Amino acid sequence: MARIVETATGTVERVDVDPVTLDLIENGLRNARYEMDEVLFRTALSPGIREQHDEFPLIADPAGKMVVGQFGLSIPDFLEGFDDTVEEGDVLLTSDPYACGAAISHANDWLVVVPVFHEGRVVGWASMFGHMSDVGGKTPSSMPTDARTIYEEGVVIPPFKLYRKGVLNEDALRIVLNQVRMPDWNRADLNGLVAACRTAGRRVVEMCTRFGTATYLSALDALLQRNHDAMKVLLQMVFEEGRTLSFTDYICDDGVGNGPYELKLSLTRTGEKVHLDFTGSSPQAAGPINYYINENLTRMFFGIYMITVADPQILWNDGFYPLVDVTIPDGSYWKPAHPAALNGRNHGIGRVFDLFGGLLGQTNPALLNAAGFSSSPHFMYSGHYSGGERKGEWFQLYSIGFGGIPGRPLGDGPDGHSLWPSFVNIPCEYLESYYPLRIERWETVADTGGAGLHRGGNGVDVAYVFEEPGEIAIHDDRWLTYPWGVNGGEPGARGRKWIDRADGTREVLPSKCHGVSVHPGDVLHFVTWGGGGWGDPLERDPELVAQEVRRGLVTQDGARRYGVVVCDGGEVDAEATETLRDQLRADRPADLPVFDMGPPVEELLARCEEETGLPAPRRPVWSAT
Repeated sequence: MARIVETATGTVERVDVDPVTLDLIENGLRNARYEMDEVLFRTALSPGIREQHDEFPLIADPAGKMVVGQFGLSIPDFLEGFDDTVEEGDVLLTSDPYACGAAISHANDWLVVVPVFHEGRVVGWASMFGHMSDVGGKTPSSMPTDARTIYEEGVVIPPFKLYRKGVLNEDALRIVLNQVRMPDWNRADLNGLVAACRTAGRRVVEMCTRFGTATYLSALDALLQRNHDAMKVLLQMVFEEGRTLSFTDYICDDGVGNGPYELKLSLTRTGEKVHLDFTGSSPQAAGPINYYINENLTRMFFGIYMITVADPQILWNDGFYPLVDVTIPDGSYWKPAHPAALNGRNHGIGRVFDLFGGLLGQTNPALLNAAGFSSSPHFMYSGHYSGGERKGEWFQLYSIGFGGIPGRPLGDGPDGHSLWPSFVNIPCEYLESYYPLRIERWETVADTGGAGLHRGGNGVDVAYVFEEPGEIAIHDDRWLTYPWGVNGGEPGARGRKWIDRADGTREVLPSKCHGVSVHPGDVLHFVTWGGGGWGDPLERDPELVAQEVRRGLVTQDGARRYGVVVCDGGEVDAEATETLRDQLRADRPADLPVFDMGPPVEELLARCEEETGLPAPRRPVWSAT
């Protein structure tokens, strides 16, 4: 447990904060959180952070409760595992999920925590983690798809003081950077994380000076309490007393031949509190897809979903945590035992939101979202230049793919977007300027979005033409199970990966692989999956379907899923459409399913090789020990 060293004596008495001051402090914190992002983006070197924004900031109160943030980490869990003093000028660093109670979830994430002191006392914390493109280990980008332990995944940094009272621990940093393939990138990205946290600290101190420490801390209490009160009302409005809701989704495989992994989440409200229970989920994976999630992060995900869907005007924070109890079985996919491999946990992070969507939507199907692009798939390419001025120079790319966002009550899901709203694509011009490859195609794939009154977003086909010999690696999912549709909407299409070799042959790739050799002229097709559809496809406006056919988002054959007949010229054949829709309605059940998950898992496994060209995974089992 961290021991905080403060020179100030006495306590700060809480005061009443008027609404105007509260609003000023709230927006000051919100702006400081965005300023953290900008400081990092302008300092980092790796494209994953600088271009795609794979980083997450947080500003907390003196107890470590998040007041503003983007995604999450748990400062209390970090401090629980940090066995040292914390003094003014200290900067704390770790990348070990097992040493910080899963405040982060794999070793690529470097977590910086900075105490914010004002007049000798801690008035808050600034924290940020970012995905390092490489942290050593046996594969470039440090995400071996066959890893069985965390020791294979690169350097794992225990919690320590990167800066002690403002002085950099240069020896420790030198040892860490000696383990990685791109030390300049790591140093720049780490410096950016530290600078961002220090920037947030300065803004907090400025507000304490402007408003007074008592007013600032009282405002934080008020913001946390406001969130608590709002959530208490939402929980009682949305969830019936004593009723248990459950939902199950899947991770398709673990990279070493096992799957699919069943992910089950149940919710029960008792009084003003809810209980989230992951019991019934599959055991921890042999491969690296485990998502080690702690109870506080589960609460945070639940709050993000609840508040965003039910009352987006609320600034979500940690204030509601006492209203949510969490059970995560030891040894499960969600809480693996050390030293289980963790590098591919990105699929589980995304699937949490599908789980919450399917679980919470049962109380009001009209507000239900379909399943969408619930992952952030990775593509890696590395090697040495074989000739020219850069002969022998090492190149290394890590990038995040985009796919179809689900159909929603408000409308269609966007095509080719990220799971995380703040993520952006690496521009093709950037890729072609800095790496020996060419982007031959970057386009949506027609019909991959699930049909519905509101169409699911289409996945994308990014075709990479390689210009230098090297190796590629892929981390993706949803190649076996389907992104489900809701309220009569159909599932989206699954993802696919293949290489068209320069010699004319085609090689189908699994969704998780590394060490795949590529040569000049080879073309990788990185095809992501679509979002599920929302609502009855036969209720979609035929003219809108025809317009999407003309735009290449839906094919003429795909239009028939909506009961729409589109002529070769792109116009609707009204009479044929009416006939087709009548026929389709007559051939289907009167009551459309709330969830369309696609074929049952056993059927998917039986037809796996025939449909995907890949062997079926083995069902995971709990260890007898």
